[in-house]
Amino acid sequence: MSFLPTRGDWTTARPKDLLAGLTVAVVALPLALGFGVASGLGAAAGLVTAIVAGALAAVFGGSSLQVSGPTGAMTVVLVPIVAQFGPGGVLTVGLLAGVILIGLAVAKAGRYMRYVPAPVVEGFTIGIAAVIALQQVPAALGVPAPDGHNVVVNAVRAFGQGPVVAAVALAAGVVLVVLVGARWRPAIPFSLLAVAAGTVVAELWSLPVTRIGALPATLPAPTLSFVDLNALWSLLPSAVAVAALAALESLLSATVADGMSVNQRHDPDRELFGQGIANVVTPMFGGVPATAAIARTAVNVRSGAGSRLASLVHAATLALIMLVAASLVGRIPLAVLAGVLLATAIRMVEVGSVRVLVRANRADALVLVLTAAATLALDLVTAVILGLVVAGALALRAVARSVRIDEVPLETGDHSQEERALLAEHIVAYRLDGPLFFAAAHRFLLELTEITAVSVVILRMSHVTTMDGTGAAVLRDAVDRLEHRGVTVLLSGVRDEHRRQLEIHGVPMFATTPEAIEFARRSGMLPS
Repeated sequence: MSFLPTRGDWTTARPKDLLAGLTVAVVALPLALGFGVASGLGAAAGLVTAIVAGALAAVFGGSSLQVSGPTGAMTVVLVPIVAQFGPGGVLTVGLLAGVILIGLAVAKAGRYMRYVPAPVVEGFTIGIAAVIALQQVPAALGVPAPDGHNVVVNAVRAFGQGPVVAAVALAAGVVLVVLVGARWRPAIPFSLLAVAAGTVVAELWSLPVTRIGALPATLPAPTLSFVDLNALWSLLPSAVAVAALAALESLLSATVADGMSVNQRHDPDRELFGQGIANVVTPMFGGVPATAAIARTAVNVRSGAGSRLASLVHAATLALIMLVAASLVGRIPLAVLAGVLLATAIRMVEVGSVRVLVRANRADALVLVLTAAATLALDLVTAVILGLVVAGALALRAVARSVRIDEVPLETGDHSQEERALLAEHIVAYRLDGPLFFAAAHRFLLELTEITAVSVVILRMSHVTTMDGTGAAVLRDAVDRLEHRGVTVLLSGVRDEHRRQLEIHGVPMFATTPEAIEFARRSGMLPS
């Protein structure tokens, strides 16, 4: 029940949300059409996705500012699925992904998004931008998208055999208008203006370029006829990839929206639930898998949105455009949409953020470059997993290096001068700082077993922050090696959460260092 909408979701609605929703719809229209075409299911599928998923995610999602629909990142994942399983397979994948997202929400998996490092996010964003740009080359050149691999090379060859200069001019002009306009007046929707201008030019001069084609004036009737029960198992890996991407991008977008607002905080688990509902329902109307769109969400926030009403108005406006202007939208040249997506890909890369990460340290630079390269060479989900693994390994390496074992003098106030002289000859105290876990255990063992010419070693453990089973086992191994050489090892200041692990190994433990010294004296461990 905590995932369902409540009256409180709408108490912050204000008239300015209406204007914000209209603004986002203007920005979203060319992107929805373009990403629909790029996915392989057509412009109508992109528009349906923006309407249905946009409305459902607005109502059921965990963010009041989020705008959902077809995105470039999802397009990158969908293209190979379309090639392998066809349109029906993509719709089934979207439905399965929605079910998986609902399961993730019930399992409270949204909280783990915070553990994705910034270099991984920036790396896959760069990779996505590159893939989107490469996918637009055929449409920008005015040639049909070639089948199979080497799409760009084959598209260039086809262009050489029959150049379509008009398509190149339209795409280049749109890119120029969008990029220059965004710098000059960021608040003006230059993408829509460029699309309108490009379409007018193509119509007035009857340019020989391919158009979007006929679009339906209303949403199609919902159906599940596309589901092939025999193919569900083979589609499941693709559904997992789509669900992972939808979760990742949606929660990232919600985090960005929180950062841009003053008093908004999203519910990550409810956000997964809302995206799940959207992806279960949208395929029934012929839409592609959807996720939150970071760029459209940012426009929504900058336009003054303060509630879910803005996202709902965005979806309603797109539905109205489908109803009254489907025939006009169908005349938009594909080269014009390619120009919009090329400009979008360029604007996706935050040069300043990338520069900061690359200059910060070599580890972040390595993770960023590796994730971006893997996105191009492999696929997005594999790239993210690879980036997370490498980032985690580098983080463990850095943490392991922070572990220190330092010799410390015995407290002068604990014993008389003669006693201190005797103790100093035969007792040495070491303080362990930092986490003692599997990544640091080997170095710790080497340093500890190098101790020589003493009778008793006291390990002061109060500064050990973390200890796992490997760390405890290595500590026991070090104790055994020292005791084999006739050196007694005592522990002091062991934290309560670590005591149980060490008690299993039978290592003597004391609350304070003076207690350990006194035990050593009373037990005859020191030479007379």
